[in-house]
Amino acid sequence: MADEITAKTDALKSKALILSSIATYQPGSIVSREIIKKTTGTVTVFAFDTGQGLSEHTAPFDALVYILDGEAEIKISKKAYRLQAGEFIIMPAHEPHALQAIKAFKMMLVMIKE
Repeated sequence: MADEITAKTDALKSKALILSSIATYQPGSIVSREIIKKTTGTVTVFAFDTGQGLSEHTAPFDALVYILDGEAEIKISKKAYRLQAGEFIIMPAHEPHALQAIKAFKMMLVMIKE
């Protein structure tokens, strides 16, 4: 499985691509595609169908969420932020956060490890 993931991410190198096309919407689902995976961090593109989300959790490092398409509600330490395409937010390390699709949305998640 790890070799398959590496082959898929290697296939993206040195190509001009449209970021929002990396993950496609699926009815009633969340789709993700990791595009960079290093020991120092990851870059993943997600597609959330309307109403889908991630429950509250924490991460040990800061994470940047950039909205590529649609609209999402992102809660950080119980405070809600409504983001649309072109906007981003940084979720601080160790702060509880959750995501919910107001409309189907796509995002790029960048996590850099300390």
